[in-house]
Amino acid sequence: MAEHYRCCESAFFIRILIVALLVMFAGVMSGLTLGLMSMSLVDLEVLAKSGTPQDRKHAAKILPVVKNQHLLLCTLLICNAAAMEALPIFLDSLVSAYGAILISVTLILLFGEIIPQSVCSRYGLAIGAAVAPAVRVLVWICFPIAYPISKLLDYLLGHGHVALFRRAELKTLVDLHGNEAGKGGELTHDETTIIAGALELSDKSARDAMTPINETFAIDINAKLDQDLMNLVLEKGHSRVPVFYEKPTNIIGLILVKNLLTIHPEDEVPVKNVTIRKIPRVPEKMPLYDILNEFQKGHSHMAVVVRQHNESTEQSTDKSPIDSTENDVKVDIDGEKTPQEKKLKNKRSLQKWKSFPNSNNSVKGSSRSKKWTNYMYADILQLDGSPLPKLAEEEEAVGIITMEDVIEELLQEEIFDETDHHDEHS
Repeated sequence: MAEHYRCCESAFFIRILIVALLVMFAGVMSGLTLGLMSMSLVDLEVLAKSGTPQDRKHAAKILPVVKNQHLLLCTLLICNAAAMEALPIFLDSLVSAYGAILISVTLILLFGEIIPQSVCSRYGLAIGAAVAPAVRVLVWICFPIAYPISKLLDYLLGHGHVALFRRAELKTLVDLHGNEAGKGGELTHDETTIIAGALELSDKSARDAMTPINETFAIDINAKLDQDLMNLVLEKGHSRVPVFYEKPTNIIGLILVKNLLTIHPEDEVPVKNVTIRKIPRVPEKMPLYDILNEFQKGHSHMAVVVRQHNESTEQSTDKSPIDSTENDVKVDIDGEKTPQEKKLKNKRSLQKWKSFPNSNNSVKGSSRSKKWTNYMYADILQLDGSPLPKLAEEEEAVGIITMEDVIEELLQEEIFDETDHHDEHS
């Protein structure tokens, strides 16, 4: 039978002090169990890298302790259980058995569970950082018992579970952080729109952003740049104009409108005599991120979207978009030229020679200039009797996609220029 201590004795106060310490210890363990275990490793890593200075400091202290979550969980629960089991033993020597049970349940429920968990759920980061050294000591003390149990949990439940958000969940999280959601978020409407557009871009393909081929403005390679055609090009307001041969769906290249600044409409220069750049071909199912990466290489900011009629042919998937030159066709590029056209051609050749310096007039040892020159000429469509690319029989051009189309899908808004505004107000 337990020995009872009377009031006002030194042993009585020592027992009261031990009971208070056990309640406090159990409360701290219970609060840390909720506060530390509720924070995932991803949350702590985010706070350690991009949180406020105070949060970074706290997260850096907590991360080494929380890294082995099962070992920490076992340690906290063992310490909490030990404190709660020891509490009735010391209370039994102060009050009757029924009183010990009633007091211990009340103290544990109020001061060991409700209050600590309420505080740690709100200030768990700061409290966890403050007691992190003490928790490390407890881990080493409970290691012989906690380690085998934690290893068993690792085996049964898995180790190192990282709770990452899925795309849809992350998009919803961004929307909730917007200031329009009414939850105190700091993100503006434009920021949430762009982030959502970036998340949705991986699910979109070329056919979602392209301009249909029947709505595309293109010019014939055998046309002449007379006053009417030049006015039409300027009226459209595009920086690049596709060039086709024989039929509008056979896009073979593109012309930069800025290259037409030196062309006089009265000369009626044929389109085939102007510098025509190669245009890549992309499948209609190609993701927009892949298309954006291709555009970033700088070879072209416009591409032809093609549809494969025979999906089973593996040859079409292995070929480069601009290297598909099967069923090529030759066009009479030179033909009968007037002396004025020949003079213009020689003048353009001189301009090209000045625009793209060779090794003779470049700085000595400038291999980068040579490489850049090769890249520039590689992107130009050669029309000196060489065969022009033509779509294979199993392919069909269905549209044109540009860098602007991809950016519009990213922004989820239309991009208007001066010509678009002029068309709206006219």
